Amino acid sequence: MKKYCYNSPIGKIWIAEKDGKISNVGFSDNLDCGIEKTPIITETCRQLDEYFAKKRKVFELPLCIEGTEFQKKVWNALLTVEYGKTVTYGDIAKLINQPKASRAVGGANNKNKIAIIIPCHRIIGKNGTLTGYAGGLNVKQYLLDLEQRLD
Repeated sequence: MKKYCYNSPIGKIWIAEKDGKISNVGFSDNLDCGIEKTPIITETCRQLDEYFAKKRKVFELPLCIEGTEFQKKVWNALLTVEYGKTVTYGDIAKLINQPKASRAVGGANNKNKIAIIIPCHRIIGKNGTLTGYAGGLNVKQYLLDLEQRLD
């Protein structure tokens, strides 16, 4: 696995590649994630630059999605949540035909290794409140606000 630190408006984001596909996009200020920029990591940085500049709404990257079958169903459902929209854990549970699995959806959301690209930040609590996020609730709010702004 090759890793790279990307400096974003929300702090350092580490990007990892496995077999020519993006396997991780995560948050950490204390991570030594190397300086090796492969072609796919370079492309990911370019697309993230566009996203933060509000010039990209959909990422077009090959992804290495590893997890249980249930997690993969949830993460693939997350990929259908449009830019600027939010849905609840219950909405995702219904989307994957497991309407009583909102807690399990939350657990799978928590295990998402490819933040921002697989937009787990767009999932909120059933009462409209923000719930946990690996980058912190302030980062989740920033990403949601970014997608709502009419620049």
